[in-house]
Amino acid sequence: MVGKLQGEIKQAKPFASLEAEVFLNVLRAADTLARSIEPILKSAGLSHTQYNVLRILRGAGEDGLCCREVAERMITRDPDITRLLDRLERRNLLARSRDDRDRRVITVRITSEGLEVLESLDAPMAAHQRELWKHMGKERLRALLALLEQAREP
Repeated sequence: MVGKLQGEIKQAKPFASLEAEVFLNVLRAADTLARSIEPILKSAGLSHTQYNVLRILRGAGEDGLCCREVAERMITRDPDITRLLDRLERRNLLARSRDDRDRRVITVRITSEGLEVLESLDAPMAAHQRELWKHMGKERLRALLALLEQAREP
């Protein structure tokens, strides 16, 4: 039996293993889901990673986070977090400041403009996510969540 992915990518040979097929399906699903929110983010002039940073900083509150902590909390890792923060700072969506006690530590905080951008995206993102998953139902979504969390375990 030819699996759905095998047909989508027009692969004539079967996958090397079930594990390989699952792995590629997860990558394909992640790409499909990421691409599905691009129009929403584009309306605010944001990339996935920029949106992720702003959400992280909103969650951190007024205390903000040091750059390393932002990088550790990212959903997808960005090897150049400094450049990513530079772009957001140029748009006045975040602000950076040096710690008075330890000048090596730079704290990043979301600005009011950054909060406004996120707030403008909250409703469209929530509506998109509801639409995206409505065919699965709560029970299947909980099962998928548990499987994905288990798949990330070492």
